Amino acid sequence: MPKKIESNFDYNEEVRKCKTIDDVMGKNGLIQRLVKDVLENILEGEMEEHLGRQKYERDSDNDDETKNYRNGYSSKNIRSSFGDVNLDVPRDRKAEFEPQIIKKYETVCSELDKKIISLYAKGMSTSDIQAEIEDLYGITISPSMVSKITDKVLATATEWQNRALDSIYPIIYLDAMYFKVRSNGRIVNKAVYICLGYTIEGYKDILGIWVDEAEGAKFWLGICNDLKNRGVKEIFIACMDGLKGLPQAIKTVFPSVNIQTCIVHQIRNSIKYVASKDQKTFMRGLKEVYKAPTEALALAQLDNLKDIWGSKYSIVINSWYNNWDNLSTYFQFSPNIRKLIYTTNALEGFNRQVRKFTKVRVIYPTDEALNKCVYLDTMEIMEKWTQPIHGWSNTLTELTITFEEQLKDNLA
Repeated sequence: MPKKIESNFDYNEEVRKCKTIDDVMGKNGLIQRLVKDVLENILEGEMEEHLGRQKYERDSDNDDETKNYRNGYSSKNIRSSFGDVNLDVPRDRKAEFEPQIIKKYETVCSELDKKIISLYAKGMSTSDIQAEIEDLYGITISPSMVSKITDKVLATATEWQNRALDSIYPIIYLDAMYFKVRSNGRIVNKAVYICLGYTIEGYKDILGIWVDEAEGAKFWLGICNDLKNRGVKEIFIACMDGLKGLPQAIKTVFPSVNIQTCIVHQIRNSIKYVASKDQKTFMRGLKEVYKAPTEALALAQLDNLKDIWGSKYSIVINSWYNNWDNLSTYFQFSPNIRKLIYTTNALEGFNRQVRKFTKVRVIYPTDEALNKCVYLDTMEIMEKWTQPIHGWSNTLTELTITFEEQLKDNLA
């Protein structure tokens, strides 16, 4: 991005001349003339950098025919978020100048929009973006204009959210993050539900983002049907953090799915009910359960834990027994796959990155603003997901053997 542009455009004087809204926003109004001034100043700066000297400055060795010089201007009409703008684009004698703010053959100015959207994705408020754009370019835009520009991504976000998905995802993770949103004059907590999946090739992909207050079997059934309607036929393993109604819903839509409840969350929920003086000893026994090499040995260790602590911490022990079917799935697999599925850390890592972008926003004005922000953050994070996870070929081999029937039915 260029440094702050120095302009001869007297903004305050021009504002005083404006009598109607058309004088500001209309054709050839203040905003369009201001954009024209900013862009032309940037183009002049680019030309100076290209030639290595300022406007009207001649090279001391001006007899050298190899030197390049300015050669007037060409007119170019471009479309911007602020309306059509007619620019005077500087030319050089050798026709070597390649503008960057408005490239050759481009008729749409998206550079300012890209900058604004990028700042918005990084968590800046509309008023902060307004100040940043004014500092960089000397152009004053209103917070509402910032919102209009960032709203352009909503159509793209909707298209992305409804895109076709792969037929098979060997492993998916589902979790939720919570944000404060204004709704009907109140500030309420709204959840952003996120589904991350590993493709057959071992790449991470965010399959969808859903914003809602509700949670339960009906809500999750809608999300699972959304995945199915977009092309997903089979999920081998679904990892989750005890989200209410999700196990029943995903089993309804994908009957052969294996559910793995996050062991780390189960441990955290358990330790809350254990007295601090007992935690170290209790955790040593609990570790023998979830670290056991086989499910049979894990159950034996759980029985042993019950014999020792059952009378004092029955609510904790019973929680493990009651949820055992979904807690014990990972025992079916090798340590390589166990490491991937016994916790939802893969998705929690993504959530932490989103939080880095969103931490400056305390309250979102609408669901759309929240969705827009999380979508932009998601796109920025996913740009770095360029490699499959380490050791995926061995993981896929094991999954192919274990889920041979599902693969055969869906890859035929």
